[in-house]
Amino acid sequence: MKKGFWRLTSCGEFLNFIQTSEFLKTTLGLDDSTVCTICDKFKQKLFHESFDCSAGQTIDDVRAHHWEESIKETVGNCSTPSLPAQCYNMWKSSRLELLTLSPQVCNLLKQLRSRYKLLLLTNGVAQTQREKVATAGCEEFFDAIVIAGEHKEQKPFPSIFRLCFSMLEVEAQDCVMVGDSLDTDIQGGLNAGVRATVWINSAGGAASDGSVKPDYTITTVLELPDILDALLSVAAGKLVTDGGISGHSYSDADALEAA
Repeated sequence: MKKGFWRLTSCGEFLNFIQTSEFLKTTLGLDDSTVCTICDKFKQKLFHESFDCSAGQTIDDVRAHHWEESIKETVGNCSTPSLPAQCYNMWKSSRLELLTLSPQVCNLLKQLRSRYKLLLLTNGVAQTQREKVATAGCEEFFDAIVIAGEHKEQKPFPSIFRLCFSMLEVEAQDCVMVGDSLDTDIQGGLNAGVRATVWINSAGGAASDGSVKPDYTITTVLELPDILDALLSVAAGKLVTDGGISGHSYSDADALEAA
């Protein structure tokens, strides 16, 4: 594979595009660099995507159009009408195939659920996130799953967290927010007043200046039990009237996949 493809930054992200990239090369006779440019443009459109289900389009329609625009912007035209949809379907299928929970994460979730109530809260378009949750088989590990895209506001707004508290019949101070995004997960947990926030920094890099500060930082969700045990120990040492933490944890879908 030529050097240009490494602009697709992560291994998982790179694998998402392999089938589509090969399809574009053989169908349009493009070289690696040109195909990489198309894929990069598609990624940027995803990043800046704004989807309104009331506009009469599905998310599949919108993302197929991203491919069409990316191809036209790079090579000047898209002469085959079905090509964008084919690219999208290949990319989507590859993406879903990679969404698996490792045996270690599955075992961890089973152990945690024997002690705590677990709720999975994820931002994003309802159709896309439901497909991801179903493909990864998340349902059996959580007491509830909330797709914020099905509601008026998403993380980091407090309202979506209040909905979660209500569903589990708990208070904010009973809960721990675990996620890999400082801007949505950690900021959202702080906005909602949870007992503690845990940032999964799988990349190991330093947070940017001015970023929100999590209470705890770990590199993998597998380190979470130590944090929860520490929180319970602190709670046990306080006055009985303080209540401690009752044992309720919120997790972000992408953080589980990254683990």
